[in-house]
Amino acid sequence: MRWCPSSVLHLLRCVRLRPCIKRGRSRLPVWMRELWAYMSVVVQSLYFNSLTDSDVVFDSVFEPVFWTVDYVTRWFGTVFVCLVVILVSSIVLIAYIVLLPLVLNTYSPAWIVWHICYGHWNLVMIAFHYYKATKTSPGYPPTEKNDMPFVAVCKKCIMPKPARTHHCGICNRCILKMDHHCPWLNNCVGHFNQRYFFSFCLFMTLGCVYCVISGRNLFLDAYYALETNYQTPAPPYTFRDRMIHKSIIYMWVLTSTVGVALGALTIWHAVLISRGETSIERHINSKERQRLAKRGRVYKNPYHYGRLNNWKVFLGVEKRSHWLTRVLLPSGHTPHGDGLTWDFLPVKKDLMPV
Repeated sequence: MRWCPSSVLHLLRCVRLRPCIKRGRSRLPVWMRELWAYMSVVVQSLYFNSLTDSDVVFDSVFEPVFWTVDYVTRWFGTVFVCLVVILVSSIVLIAYIVLLPLVLNTYSPAWIVWHICYGHWNLVMIAFHYYKATKTSPGYPPTEKNDMPFVAVCKKCIMPKPARTHHCGICNRCILKMDHHCPWLNNCVGHFNQRYFFSFCLFMTLGCVYCVISGRNLFLDAYYALETNYQTPAPPYTFRDRMIHKSIIYMWVLTSTVGVALGALTIWHAVLISRGETSIERHINSKERQRLAKRGRVYKNPYHYGRLNNWKVFLGVEKRSHWLTRVLLPSGHTPHGDGLTWDFLPVKKDLMPV
């Protein structure tokens, strides 16, 4: 008996149609299929190429947490600035109302001149650099089309990024030579205001150390006056005397605490400046060193010009007199370069001969 070709084709069609009919009956709603497809794409995006690592997965999973922290930091920026102004103003008031009369009544004329000159110079440097750090723009890459060289495209701004440029989630834009976002400034620390930020930290630390050293004996006297348990009747302190003692204790505790914390931060940034790095580049360069070390190669930071040259570039020192006029006195000069292009490894000659 011979098979008819038409019968065979009909049988095959029936076999193929039965699974399709069953599949059609159990088909999910459109919105569920779209949701499932979207979730599949999200999961696959976590390992779509060989460059994906644990850091990428971590950033993706904790993106809602990072967004919440950025939003809160952006909202509290003004509160932090007001807090800095209030704390510094309180120390200045105590210095003028409590300490200055004691200095004028007990110290020799030479020490009086020293305290008045140094104290006011330090105060001017703190106020000037803090104001400039908060009000000076850190620098942003241009948004118009141009021939500027760039090394990547920002995945948030969808704009070209020059070298050393990074996106700030709090400011929600790219920052030239970004170091970090400082909530105490309510501003990013970048190419055009990093010198102001570091100078503020340095002079604030010096001011705290000055208050701690010069007020140590006053602090001990005030502490023993309030905390000592007298076997005999306590001296008759007035309300004004107690307020003076408490003010001295408050000033000494606050300045010592801030001096330690801010001093450690200042030393850390001084080390980074000596190496020609920012806080972000420190992390990037460390990973690059590890990656190249596995291949038997040595990584060199292209923005490291030597320790002295790094400080000259950072401080804007171009001649000897600038150590006085631009470092030890308030100066609003702009930093070296435009933050868009950078010189690479000028080994044989100083970038700024002094």
